[in-house]
Amino acid sequence: MTVETPHHVAVLALAPVVAFDLSIPAQMLAAVETRAGTSAYEVRTLTPDGSPVPTVNGYGVMPQGDLSLLEHADTVIVAGTRCPEVLDAGAVDASVAEALRRAAGRRARVVSLCTGSFVLAAAGLLENRRAATHWRYARQFRRLFPAVDLDTDPLYIADRGILTSAGGAAAIDLCLHLVREDHGSSVANRVARYNVVAPMRDGGQAQYVEHPVREDAGTSTAGARTLMTEHLDRRLSLEDLAAHCHMSVRTFTRRFRQETGVSPAEWLASARLAHVRHLLESTELPVDDIAVRSGLGSGTNLRQHMRAALDTTPSAYRSTFRSTTTTAFAPPVSEDRRTGSAGT
Repeated sequence: MTVETPHHVAVLALAPVVAFDLSIPAQMLAAVETRAGTSAYEVRTLTPDGSPVPTVNGYGVMPQGDLSLLEHADTVIVAGTRCPEVLDAGAVDASVAEALRRAAGRRARVVSLCTGSFVLAAAGLLENRRAATHWRYARQFRRLFPAVDLDTDPLYIADRGILTSAGGAAAIDLCLHLVREDHGSSVANRVARYNVVAPMRDGGQAQYVEHPVREDAGTSTAGARTLMTEHLDRRLSLEDLAAHCHMSVRTFTRRFRQETGVSPAEWLASARLAHVRHLLESTELPVDDIAVRSGLGSGTNLRQHMRAALDTTPSAYRSTFRSTTTTAFAPPVSEDRRTGSAGT
């Protein structure tokens, strides 16, 4: 039996590192194994010189290596940090910046979690790109890096091989996105179930930003998202969606973007594409039938959407993810636990 080489992930920790961010890549990616029982991802933590680093939570972390781990990593992840030099001055050690630039130069996938985006920006990797960071640090980020197109609404952003996430649990969303891109939505969904988290959240970071309570703060556009999800094959106008939420079109569109970070049309396009991917992975339905069920109308239109969003075709996507050699791992459930919640 051929032993598959795992996808090498190097997670950079700069003191004081955000422990929550540091734990998520290993937790989420370690839940993926090959059918042979080996790990699909090898996740290793590093610091600039290989020395232990303190966390913002009061304990230290022992890394598995130094910057040399970045040299052969397939994916490089920079965890959030509260380093004053990084957050206040936008400065990062020259050796760190150079190592990150080399990784990006050889087309490794480069990722930041939370304030890790400051590190990527300081290394010059986010200039003229869209990027995300924790909403609380947005003003500092814009001051330090005006050439970066910062967007604090989405939970994560992918721009030409560099991915950045918002704060906190948005790191989970981004890591699930990595699994989804590498192994398909079915595997990512199983990883999410194992970790008892939502496979895809439909909101954005904007809903968590501190702001004065307005008179309409008790309203929500969640009902419209449910309606769209349940009727992807229907054409629903802004007027239909606004009426469903008992709002004017103007109020609805404003609230929708505040809650999700995108427009209703952008959200619907993403939901339809997610359904397309699910049907391609889990059924043998013809492309034209999938297009109708997903609200894209025709196979030609579906192909155009997939080419624009994923740079692939339906047949190539189906071939890749229906024949995938990976599966989400979950520990076996004993007989006396099968009536409970096993997280699988």
